[in-house]
Amino acid sequence: MQGRLAGIGADERPLSEGWNLVLTEEGVCALPSDVPMSSQFIPAPVPGTVAQALEVAGRFDREHPYPLNTRDAWYLCRLFDEQPGDVVLRFKGLATLCDVFLNGDMILSSESMFETYDVPVTLQGGDELALCFRALEPRLAEPGPRARWRPQMITPQGLRNVRTTLLGHMPGWCPEIQPAGPWRPISILRPGPVVIRDLSLRPDLSGDGEGRLYASMFVEGEIAEAVLRCGDFEQTFVQNGGGHYVATLRIADVEAWWPHTHGTPRLHEVSIAIDGVSHDLGRTGFRRIEVDRGTDGSDFALIVNGIRIFCRGAVWTTEDIVRLGGSREIYAPWIASAAAADMNMIRIGGTMAYETPDFFRLCDELGILVWQDCMLANFDYPKNDKTLLGHVEAEVRQLLLDTRLSPSLAVLCGGSEMYQQAAMFGLPERYWASPITEEVIPAVVAEVRPDVPYLVNSPSGGAMPFSPDAGVTHYYGVGAYMRPLDDARRADVRFAAESLAFAHVPQTRVLERYLAVPAVHSPQWKSRVPRDRSASWDFEDVRDHYLNALYGFEPGILRREDPELYLDLSRAVTGEVAEATYAEWRRAGSGCNGALVWTLQDLLPGPGWGVIDSTGEPKPVWYGLRRAFRPVQVLLTDEGTNGLDIHVINELGSALDLDLSVACLRDGQQTVVSGRRELSIGARAKENIACTDLFGAFFDTTYAFRFGPPSHDVTVARLHSRATGALVAEAFHFPLGRAKAFHVAEIAAKAVQVESDWFLDLQTDRFAQAVHMDLPGYRAEDDWFHLAPGALRRVRLFARIDTPLDAAPTGQVRALGSRRIFEI
Repeated sequence: MQGRLAGIGADERPLSEGWNLVLTEEGVCALPSDVPMSSQFIPAPVPGTVAQALEVAGRFDREHPYPLNTRDAWYLCRLFDEQPGDVVLRFKGLATLCDVFLNGDMILSSESMFETYDVPVTLQGGDELALCFRALEPRLAEPGPRARWRPQMITPQGLRNVRTTLLGHMPGWCPEIQPAGPWRPISILRPGPVVIRDLSLRPDLSGDGEGRLYASMFVEGEIAEAVLRCGDFEQTFVQNGGGHYVATLRIADVEAWWPHTHGTPRLHEVSIAIDGVSHDLGRTGFRRIEVDRGTDGSDFALIVNGIRIFCRGAVWTTEDIVRLGGSREIYAPWIASAAAADMNMIRIGGTMAYETPDFFRLCDELGILVWQDCMLANFDYPKNDKTLLGHVEAEVRQLLLDTRLSPSLAVLCGGSEMYQQAAMFGLPERYWASPITEEVIPAVVAEVRPDVPYLVNSPSGGAMPFSPDAGVTHYYGVGAYMRPLDDARRADVRFAAESLAFAHVPQTRVLERYLAVPAVHSPQWKSRVPRDRSASWDFEDVRDHYLNALYGFEPGILRREDPELYLDLSRAVTGEVAEATYAEWRRAGSGCNGALVWTLQDLLPGPGWGVIDSTGEPKPVWYGLRRAFRPVQVLLTDEGTNGLDIHVINELGSALDLDLSVACLRDGQQTVVSGRRELSIGARAKENIACTDLFGAFFDTTYAFRFGPPSHDVTVARLHSRATGALVAEAFHFPLGRAKAFHVAEIAAKAVQVESDWFLDLQTDRFAQAVHMDLPGYRAEDDWFHLAPGALRRVRLFARIDTPLDAAPTGQVRALGSRRIFEI
């Protein structure tokens, strides 16, 4: 019987030891026996890549890479410990053109990086397994069907004909490290007397709250009984004939799975018992996801379990550009950092690579939705290439089967920017569509995971695919196009699958260790700044534009005269832009349903797009996003002559009793006017309040009327829990601009230990802007935040890995716009 082994009742062992890498000239060795014994054999990790093996051997530098797709790479392994017999060799990912040999005979020829292959073989004992990853460059140079457009960001154009990642092929976007090798695990399966194939599992949540788990499988061999179990519930399989078994398990009023910003990501254990022997299949969650496109079809909002969700997060690149990730241990700190910033969505874009089931399991556990693009981007892919269509169909099917239990998979998208590229090259709409995204992929989704909404392309939906006021967009009005901050409102963004790209500057400690060169002036620094190949500007120019717009400093002069201040302003400004933009998108009355920043992590240390640098250290912008993403939030929006509006948001599943206070400060210290209100806000509700409603009289909070000299330079809004008195959220408005609110504050900082945890207590005599804590042994829970006078602010500290358990926090505290340093 054909079909993929489920692994139930089979012994699966990874083939991860004993591999050696040999590089040969392209096409010289056709068979393993052709590899000269005098070749240099390099120990190679599996799973792993050629670049990884060479780097460990000291023969490759990721900061100065050389082409890896011009030679053949042989991976050789002797299976000394394997007993003779019939087995299945499972290859979960071979990058990219790979011939596989067993004892000198070819058993597989793979042309796709994204497919899993199960190959039945008979072992003799002491067998030799050899994999030859053929040089990709000659294949990329082969002519293909004529393309109607050629994207500038990707080289070479022949990549549209090969199923491989675009990582390593986008100059200016990422290091030019081309992936090759067994980047996903290789294992050997020895089936038992009963063989389970094509196991399909699909959880669902009905409108009345009933959880349903649909299961089907094919069984080879005789069994008496098969039982599907989920938590404390079970259902016996029914045989349909021909070894086909099906079951539908129902759980009334099941506890649903939620994104962590809106509830609990509840998971339930799933197993199958075959003749009384239980086989664990992992965990699943029950949720219902729908897309609301509005009455006119131009909207795009995710409805989870009947509730409209504001999606926020970032676009994933890869954990490590050399090894390309893969394990739970590797993914865990990155996804935990996303959850800690209250991100509830990660997008895996079409220019990247599919991630493993471990990635999705972590997102399941932490309550993070995953937007998954198919690995198709920018190109005019051949419409009539049946081989290409077959590869795409196979990779999508396997992805959906591998993530069959994952509630976190929220959107499957046909790919990235194909429609946009066609439109920007002036082609009419009839040329945008492709049978790959219009027919092949949606048919697979409908068959395998109909619970996952499908989007044909990102962006798409408007008069132009990239129009922000309809469907899904990639919004860079604020950002690359250097539009004013209020463009975020004028653009009427419905859903931004990517947005807000800047060259974010890392923390000082990271630069001192990994990039200790003059900022901007050094070629090494500039090489880390992302850019579009065809543009005369880069994303540092974008950041500098907003530094000038928000603080009034001319970046070129500031870099020369005060480089330290330049870097601090650069660190602060992208967080300020992000907070202001998300305030527009999350406010009451906004039509925006979600926005993801570009990108989550950097690929090398330096001023890249990532909000977390490649070492895992959050950049200053990460803290700004964390504040912008709070589920319980207060926002201030400047409505001109209508005054300053307060927006209070509660995304939680229960009502809250809060105390709201607003104060306008002169010289960052003296309260000019203030107001308070006790506020009860319902579950998953928003409320909009005019500041003057709290003051009880007119006050020119936005300095729009200008009847006289300005009376204040900053407005502070605070939310406190009425039950505990704890500060929940803060917001700030600068009627005269941020530079006018620079003050030389007196900050008191004291490290305090509560049981085994350390905190930093901060107080200031006047408003302190972008307060930063430099603590060598600790990382603060919040950083680069504004500190208002009066109440004490307690910040939790997390010890770094190399910090002794008994070490008390020491370091310095500084505020933007002041030269004063406060020792801890």
